[in-house]
Amino acid sequence: MSSPLAAEDEGIFERLQHRADPKVLEEQEQAINDRMHAIYQKAQVRLGELIDQNSTLPCAVSSIHVLNATHTRRGFLERIFNPMLSSNQKRPYTLSEALREVSARADKLNRFDIFHQPVSVYLDQSPDADVQTGLPNFDVYVSVKEKSRILLKTGTDLGNTEGSAYGNLLWRNVFGGAENLNLNASLGTRTKSAYQASFDTPILSDPDFRFELGGIVSTTQKSWASHEEGLKGGWGKLRWMSQSGDRHEFGYNGFWRQMTGLAENASPTIRADAGDSVKSSLFHSWTKDRRDSPLLPANGYYLRAVNELAGWGPLKGDVSFWKSEVETQGAVPIPIPGIKGDSGISFTTGFRAGLLYPLGLDSASRPQLSRANDRFLLGGPTDVRGFRLCGLGPHDGADAVGGDVYAAGSANLLFPLPRVGAEKPLRLQAFVNGGRLMPLRTAQKTTPTNNAEVKEAMLSTISEIGNGLPSIAAGIGLVYAHPAARFELNFSLPLVLRKGEEGRKGLQLGIGINFL
Repeated sequence: MSSPLAAEDEGIFERLQHRADPKVLEEQEQAINDRMHAIYQKAQVRLGELIDQNSTLPCAVSSIHVLNATHTRRGFLERIFNPMLSSNQKRPYTLSEALREVSARADKLNRFDIFHQPVSVYLDQSPDADVQTGLPNFDVYVSVKEKSRILLKTGTDLGNTEGSAYGNLLWRNVFGGAENLNLNASLGTRTKSAYQASFDTPILSDPDFRFELGGIVSTTQKSWASHEEGLKGGWGKLRWMSQSGDRHEFGYNGFWRQMTGLAENASPTIRADAGDSVKSSLFHSWTKDRRDSPLLPANGYYLRAVNELAGWGPLKGDVSFWKSEVETQGAVPIPIPGIKGDSGISFTTGFRAGLLYPLGLDSASRPQLSRANDRFLLGGPTDVRGFRLCGLGPHDGADAVGGDVYAAGSANLLFPLPRVGAEKPLRLQAFVNGGRLMPLRTAQKTTPTNNAEVKEAMLSTISEIGNGLPSIAAGIGLVYAHPAARFELNFSLPLVLRKGEEGRKGLQLGIGINFL
């Protein structure tokens, strides 16, 4: 005779062995998730209400503790957080001000790139009031997780018309103050070999104010000018960001350049510049970037100016010039009637210009005119599309020898592919672009022989840029904005081609970061 207990146990086992309906389980799980989300939302709303109700409440920050920063110097962290202690303030904080200050300093820690995101912040009210003011006391706890100090990686790079394989060693937080040591070695299609080392450190614990020292040894094949260039040297520079978000760089370059490995058919111009030269220069760059995306902008603008002064006064070296370059880009979205939100269609324009002004005199007291490895080059799939790499401007035989003054511009219409959607980083583009690159020549088309003629030649060359049509090309293509680089596959057709320049009719692949 079976007992009621045994029958009950048998029913339990039968129910456990019986598989529940997956749909029922999914509905139960969804119900639990909805309930948890509602509780979380209610807690967030309540927390927001409490902060709003007490936002003007005076308070004091008595202490700040940074947790788990085992490899980071105490002095480095104190410079960030000590200024917000109430003992260093002229008046008490309100609660909203204290929260804002803590958030700003946590964001500053994030920008050093030595901690994993997010940096967590906790406020704990002390049971004892501040001794001096009698205000409520808060202790701030900042919890961080340090990133790996050593990062070793290998891979391939796709840059402006170049591919390379590289190995990179990054040592973070070298001395506990967010210093970085970066060692890089690469082999590529154009840059045959490059070995580079750089060390940078923040100044006064400020992630937006850094100092960098670096050095490089490289060999680059200049196929468009029948030679190789060896480069050895180094630099030191300051990088900072203004309160408006503009970026600046100021520093010194010292390079020993060698034009070697001349091809059998190298032109007389390249042969005349072959050999060694030393460039010693100061430089400054300013960048204002207000684009919504640097690789596929649909809205905003970009401005950049670079100036370099070489061989002047105490700088020495055997080249002497002032080199200036400006670049602008603008993008506007185009709304389509009947389509709500972003249509994915945009119109972008770009413009670049530069000049190289000789400053020094040679041994015969004549103007020291520019060398091939200092002049501007123009043309290519990431530059003026529809022309071969360095295909615009002065040529000597098959060699592109560069110019001293140039201007180039483009206009692009981008729109999403059918059935792909505006949210995908893939676009069709139609473009027209053009440019002109010129050597320094007097009004009589001769090379200047004294300083007075140099000034005359510069004004004459600049005015000549606008005379007549520039070299122009148009085309259509596909654009894909990968997080690492922008890819373009275009069909181009040169429309205006000057004598000696090299156009490119047909398909052209461009891979890079900066496109005209």
